[in-house]
Parts: sequence; C-alpha cells; structure tokens
Amino acid sequence: MAAAFRFGSNLEDPRLDSVTPLAALPHGEFEVHGSGLGVHEGDLPTVMIGDVPARLALSRESRISVRVPEGTITGDLVVRSHGSSSNPLPVRVAVPMTDNLHPVANPAVDAEGNVYATLSGQRNQQTPVSIFRIDRDFQVRPFVRDLMNATGLAFGKDGYLYSSSRAEGIVYRISPAGAMTIYAEGMGVATGIAFDEDGNLFVGDRSGTIFKIDRERQIFVYATLEPSVAAYHLTFDDHGTLFVTGPTTSSRDHVYAINRHGEVETFYTGLGRPQGSAFDTDGNLYVAASLNGQRGIVRITPRREASLVVSGSSIVGFCFLEDGCAAIATNNALYHVELGIEGRLVASTNS
Repeated sequence: MAAAFRFGSNLEDPRLDSVTPLAALPHGEFEVHGSGLGVHEGDLPTVMIGDVPARLALSRESRISVRVPEGTITGDLVVRSHGSSSNPLPVRVAVPMTDNLHPVANPAVDAEGNVYATLSGQRNQQTPVSIFRIDRDFQVRPFVRDLMNATGLAFGKDGYLYSSSRAEGIVYRISPAGAMTIYAEGMGVATGIAFDEDGNLFVGDRSGTIFKIDRERQIFVYATLEPSVAAYHLTFDDHGTLFVTGPTTSSRDHVYAINRHGEVETFYTGLGRPQGSAFDTDGNLYVAASLNGQRGIVRITPRREASLVVSGSSIVGFCFLEDGCAAIATNNALYHVELGIEGRLVASTNS
C-alpha cells in the first residue's frame, strides 16, 4: 500500500504495523512499529489506549514505546501526530483482581476456578492472613491464617491445597475449609512445590536441594542445584519432566529440566531473576523473568526460543485459567489478563 501524505506537505500520516508484546500490566510497555511516529516540529505524537492517554517512553520515526497508565483496560491503541490519527491496533491490558498481597511464587487455581495467593511477609513475620481465595467474580476472602511465611502453593488430586513455609521448612495440607495439618517437615528453606501425575510432591529447598515426597510421605533427595538467593519455583510438563527456576546473583540465570531419574540439564540460559512458571498445551514454558532488560512473562518454546509475552514490573508468578486467561502475581497484587492461550491447568481433580 502506498504511504499517505498530507496535501501540500511531505509529512507521512502515522501508520501502525505491529505491537508487542501480547499484553501488558499497568506500568508495563508496548512497543509499536510503523511509520510517521517521530517528533514533528518539536511535538511528540500522542497515544491513546481506548479513552486513556498513554505516556511515550521512546519516540522514533518507525518505532515508539508506550507505557500503560493505571486505569487502562483492553482496547485499541491509536497514535495521533500533526493533526492525523493512525489506524487502531488492539492491545490487551491486565486488570487488577486484588492488591495488598505479598505473593512470592505462582498463585494456584482450584477445580472451580478460584485463585489462591499469599500474603507471605518478611522472613519470620506473622501476617494476619496467610492465604487469600479470590473467587471467579474477584471477591477476596481470607482462607488461611497462622501459616508463617506461606510461599509455594499447589493443589493435590485430593482437592486439598498444599503450601510451603520457608520459615519453618514445613509443607502444610489445607482442607477446602482452610484447616491446616502438617504434611512434611525438614524441608530446609521450603519454597516452590509441585505435584507430578502420580501424586508425588516435589519441594524446592532454596539452599540447593529438590526433595521428592512419595504418596506414603517418604522423603528422598531428588536433585541438587545451585542455591537461590530467593526461592526455587517448580512446574511439570506433560512428559513428567520437572522444570525449576531460581534467581541467583547472575544476570543470566538458568531454567533447569530434571528428568524422572533426577538427572539435571540446563534447558535455557539468559533470563534475569526467573521465578514462577507454567506450561501451555503446546508445550511452551512461560516464566516470570527479565529478557534483554525487559521484565514480564517470557515464553520459551520447545526449540528454546524466548520472547516477551506480557510486559510488567515486579512479576513473581503466573498461572493459567480457563478460556485462554491467566492470573499474574506481582510482589503486591494479583492481575487477570485475557491472552487467548490455552494453558496446561494443574488444578485439583477432586479424585
């Protein structure tokens, strides 16, 4: 298509060709490619997402970066420059589910679609509520109290929620009514947890050990890794391979893959502060991490190709919901976003 020019001028009207990433949280950024996007006579172009004006973080003739303001919802992004408006491009923006939380790992989702997230607190801090339940209509309800430093969350096939306590080195089993019992002790600095298809529970002790707890509650050392400065985060793929992330002092951290025999290999290297993760049904791994200096949710394909899918700061965890949606945890809030991606759901089956 020929470029459009204003009559009597060589100024090209703004035109948008593409926008990345797929979605953003408030304060995240979209990168827009096109033409006619530069400064004109000292005036920057203006950007609207729906009815909300957005702030430019960068402006070039063929590329702009747009920061998403609070209060923005999913809608069309339009650029206006020298009296002309561009074609619209749809963008997806995450909306808050609740704030005043302190997640340090993935949220968890039950068989009914309720989401669970922690108010973890600082080490050895007793918080008024340890775990909240967020209903499908975003109603927030206290679920568990008196669990010191609730960290990793996972549902078992029994319909019970399991939570690690990094302060106590304990994994708790929590009934649908919120009653707690001790499931396993002596887990060191217990952080990420995940169940395999056989009902074995895996626990990451961030000082360097992955434990396996079988259905009879026998405990084994499954694998050893480099210690993490924060937490291990665990998730399984469809083939029974355990994937583990854990921030270290490196700026190019690893994603580890551990096979059924406990053998460790490096699946991907090059993420900054990788944390919670989840799989979609096509075998792509999604990790809360930084990629090339940009924070968000990074997708790593089975061919080990990485790209940013969601932009946002302070993201620590992520889980898929039904209908192509996801819940994203920052270090103080929980967001809901429609991605159009079918996730591998790991909720309880009540079997």
